[in-house]
Amino acid sequence: MRINFYINDPRFVAGTTMRDERDPEEGNMALHTCRNGSDVLENRKTLARTLECSPGDFVCANQTHGSNFQRVGSAEKGRGAFESESSIADTDALYTFEPGLLLCCFTADCVPLIFYEEDSGATGVIHSGWAGTVQEITLKVFRHLIEREDCDPKSFHVMIGPAVSQKNFEVDEDVYAKFHSLGYAEEFIYYNEKTRKYHIDNQLTVKRQCEIAGIPPEHVIIDRTCTFDSPQGFSYRRDKGTGRHMSFIIKKY
Repeated sequence: MRINFYINDPRFVAGTTMRDERDPEEGNMALHTCRNGSDVLENRKTLARTLECSPGDFVCANQTHGSNFQRVGSAEKGRGAFESESSIADTDALYTFEPGLLLCCFTADCVPLIFYEEDSGATGVIHSGWAGTVQEITLKVFRHLIEREDCDPKSFHVMIGPAVSQKNFEVDEDVYAKFHSLGYAEEFIYYNEKTRKYHIDNQLTVKRQCEIAGIPPEHVIIDRTCTFDSPQGFSYRRDKGTGRHMSFIIKKY
């Protein structure tokens, strides 16, 4: 299994699984879009062995491109791990303060964000497609953690995973207007006169949301692998029916 690891130390392990033609369904990790659920479960078992945990430690959400998020704990262990129907409903971000939970986020062009906070040990994942970005899901999650959970913004570390690049993320006026209305995304947008399309860097827009929340820019890393261009990428824009990457984080203790 091909995995981009962003942190792998005794306390935290975080990364993103990548497309690999040698694996069942090329490494697809999503039960809600697959040809054979048993192949996806086999891929999840392989990841669990690599991480020295169990598939029953996975916590998955039914992502709906919204801005809902949820704190999870041991009671949610296994939600969505073996069948999509038990996934946490209508939720695009998960966070926890408990060890032993593998929080999962599924993407195929959208921006996956993984984070941890050193002092409290909080961990989390956020799914931010363009709709989630313009709803400011990342900013909402971090403001909640800072204001309601007493997290220190300067102690957060953020990893932004593979997504469609600005070159390949072209949109019409309606989507551009939503990004423009944010008031801070304009520098991450350019207009192509020939195609009359706008090109948006969703990863950098999400990074800016982290900075607005008070997270130091040097604490945010970006995996610039383009899911559209890379043979290791799952891309809905390129292929329509396609598998999904899983971005994940687990706190060991």
